[in-house]
Amino acid sequence: MSASPRTGRLAGIVVAICWLVVLFDGVDLFIYGAVLPGMLDDPELGLTPAAAGSLGSYATFGMLLGALASGPLTDRIGRKKMIIASTVIFSLASGACAAAPTLGVFGLGRFVAGLGLGGLLPIALTMVAEFAPAGRRNLMIGSLMTAHQAGGILAATLGLWLLDSFGWRAAYWIGVLPLFIAVPLVARFLPESLSFLVARGRTGDATAMAVRYGVEVPAAAPAHSSMGRSSLSLLFAAGRWKQTVLFWCTSFGGLLLVYGVNTWLPTMMRAEGYDLGSALAFLIVINLGGIVGMLVAGRVADRFGAVRVAAVWFALTAVGVYLLGVRTPLAVTYLIVFLAGVFLFSAQTMVYAAVTARYSTANRATAVGSTAGIGRFGAVFGPWLGGQLVASNNQGWGFTAFAVTAMLATIFVLLAGLAGRGAPVSPPLAEPVPAR
Repeated sequence: MSASPRTGRLAGIVVAICWLVVLFDGVDLFIYGAVLPGMLDDPELGLTPAAAGSLGSYATFGMLLGALASGPLTDRIGRKKMIIASTVIFSLASGACAAAPTLGVFGLGRFVAGLGLGGLLPIALTMVAEFAPAGRRNLMIGSLMTAHQAGGILAATLGLWLLDSFGWRAAYWIGVLPLFIAVPLVARFLPESLSFLVARGRTGDATAMAVRYGVEVPAAAPAHSSMGRSSLSLLFAAGRWKQTVLFWCTSFGGLLLVYGVNTWLPTMMRAEGYDLGSALAFLIVINLGGIVGMLVAGRVADRFGAVRVAAVWFALTAVGVYLLGVRTPLAVTYLIVFLAGVFLFSAQTMVYAAVTARYSTANRATAVGSTAGIGRFGAVFGPWLGGQLVASNNQGWGFTAFAVTAMLATIFVLLAGLAGRGAPVSPPLAEPVPAR
């Protein structure tokens, strides 16, 4: 079914606003890795590489809890309210980090920021999936996730600009800006998910919103035996438990790669003999590759399926990350970093895309949130692992460890795709009916 012009415009509004909040999410998330060299050089802070790995894991542990909690809550109170709440939380926490007098206070601020960051991304992905026109869902999800990589580029740019002249704290003060930019825009212009309103029985609200935007109302999903059951329990109902667990395992590996590499790439490359400017430039280049990869992966996945693309992308990530540990001429190194970014970030995004397509409106946010949340265990482990390897002067082994993780993720996502064939298929998005 082709999308009407108005449906396409509404989807564009949703993607644009969600893109902005995910951009700020990415800046706040990746700023730690970008300013970490400056924090390690700050004598007043007293930060060691081993402690830096643990400190970097505080935000990802908060993200774990935030993602797990946000899914069921979002499936109850709505997507829009949770996006606003999540943005407020990580913005205020960034200010707390900027003013932190001790490492303990800074770590607490990063943990609280993680609660908001972890809750935001699964909700934004769910919103975009539910507004995407038929046949363009994966492309729109990929387009949304370019914001995350743009946030990584902006974070690295802020590191280059601020570290020498203003210090690492200035970067965290900039992290307060979403409170004054993104939150008002979301409150004013972002609509609530029509699919959510229909699923919660709020057909009057859905119809009024559909008339306002000139689009169609999604049809209510047919009644079935899962009515009254929690959205979390539905992830394991009717033979879905294998698929759910395998997606969780894939997400663990994918997020270990994303956060391990993004947190420690500048520091590990600096340890390999590159100067600080070049080390931060690698972070910009790998995220530029991530932007290209998101757009390519989304378009390819709309044709061949998100599971297949995720598997191929993880396998290519293994090759690229392994080659990062091989010393090559600078131009070749930049090319390898770029190509690693093309596959690294979009592989995990295609896992989310696969999940949005394989679960129904009643538990889609919970499915994406739990996949992201369980994956945060990998996000916690990745920065910690990098810190231990750098502290023991074995940073070269880090690239090998990340490559092995990528191969395991390849296996898990293929098995998830096979397990899904044996489970009953939930309609990813209900067919629309005309608004009256």
